[in-house]
Amino acid sequence: MTQTTDKDRVLIFDTTLRDGEQSPGATMTHAEKLEIAGLLDEMGVDIIEAGFPIASEGDFKAVSEIAANARNSVICGLARANIGDIDRCWEAVRNAARPRIHTFIGTSPLHRAIPNLTQDEMADRIHETVTHARNLCDNVQWSPMDATRTEWDYLKRVVEIAIKAGASTINIPDTVGYTAPAESADLIKRLIAEVPGADEVIFATHCHNDLGMATANSLAAVAGGARQIECTINGLGERAGNTALEEVVMALKVRYDIMPWRTGIDTSKIMNISRRVATVSGFAVQFNKAIVGKNAFAHESGIHQDGMLKNPENFEIMRPEDVGLTESNLVMGKHSGRAALRDKLEQLGFEVGDNQLKDLFVRFKELADRKKEVFDDDIVALMRAGEDPENDHLQIVSMKVVCGTGGPAEATIEMEIDGKDVTATAHGDGPVDASFKAIRELFPNAAQLQLYQVHAVTAGTDAQATVSVRLEEDGMISTGQSANTDTVVASAKAYVNALNRLITRREKSAPGSDVREISYKDVS
Repeated sequence: MTQTTDKDRVLIFDTTLRDGEQSPGATMTHAEKLEIAGLLDEMGVDIIEAGFPIASEGDFKAVSEIAANARNSVICGLARANIGDIDRCWEAVRNAARPRIHTFIGTSPLHRAIPNLTQDEMADRIHETVTHARNLCDNVQWSPMDATRTEWDYLKRVVEIAIKAGASTINIPDTVGYTAPAESADLIKRLIAEVPGADEVIFATHCHNDLGMATANSLAAVAGGARQIECTINGLGERAGNTALEEVVMALKVRYDIMPWRTGIDTSKIMNISRRVATVSGFAVQFNKAIVGKNAFAHESGIHQDGMLKNPENFEIMRPEDVGLTESNLVMGKHSGRAALRDKLEQLGFEVGDNQLKDLFVRFKELADRKKEVFDDDIVALMRAGEDPENDHLQIVSMKVVCGTGGPAEATIEMEIDGKDVTATAHGDGPVDASFKAIRELFPNAAQLQLYQVHAVTAGTDAQATVSVRLEEDGMISTGQSANTDTVVASAKAYVNALNRLITRREKSAPGSDVREISYKDVS
């Protein structure tokens, strides 16, 4: 069971690898999940919800490996309110030094109608499943999904049942982001005051951001007595997302004068993990995002600039260093050697082997010869572009694109498909359209393009373009990314990367294996 040292400690429960990954298109590879889990463990996250073990064999393996490797954090798996889910969850987390089973069921009238259970029938199921989980593991968390729209008397009743059955943490989810801060605080306060045994457990809050109030609702719940906040890096999650870890942690740190609670998070690691989650999920952080957005510490107004020069505290309530930012962006150049590149990668949170470094160094030199300045974000983009564990079937060998005002664009692409070299030429409405058509001619597919997004990694006309492509085929979603100073090349490679991931998912898929094929899945 998770222990707190005093009543002012707030536990951070991160669900980036479970609720965050449920964002359509945000699916991470096995290696990416392990990497993010390691960064969360290192930064001091108290509980990591590593996944939904029953959802797929891949999720089960990821949770199991994360559980075996965790050094500090409690490792938690999610399970619906049935014996099979709970047994599978326990099998995945049991080798953790500190395992937790998190089981849930929707308790509002709308959600009770899904399994067609009466209040009494659902109450019996809660007692049975929480008891079963507690017999397996001494650290059990229970959640009444859609708690904020559940009748008050019934919510009290089922919370009491879960406590008596052995749950040590009671999570109160605002599943649809419906509540407001005053209501969030009052709900927790009343449950603690009125439910027998409430003083013996930890109350948690899980808020969604549909109305833009997730962080405010989470902090209000803490004011009402909650001592665990469920959140994700960058606020990633279903629909409009979740409470953002970086926001609640920094709010508690900066406003300790009015919110006298503390966490164990090493805030200097926030920016690094924020960038990695954005990269592996394919969900770019908006420029004006609190704490971790590109403009969070940027000042353009002359008045602001003058005030900053005189005293940074005039316009900044926290220091960039507090979240892991550095003062200098120009960090590498074409005269840098392998040792310098390895050191910079370590500063950015990457560990690379000799062979990987050798390949990365070649591409770094090529970039440095094309750019006047190489920034931290350029290095991150290069690192991501080199991560292609699933790129076994399709590879671009070469490409040539002709475009202009004289007619339709023409793309000639040579590819290697399962070891065989093939070439095709196609015309299209612009160079990217022509390139994608040439790839489809070489590798016919029915995947629909859902997202095509380009953003410059750094400033300048020689900036690298990072392209994100999201494809959908028969309910399966895959995301590909690539970075290059040539936007068209980056686009083609991102498209091929997404196709490779789609091929891998086809090969691994079986009926019921995908998390989105499991109904009634969402605790939040």
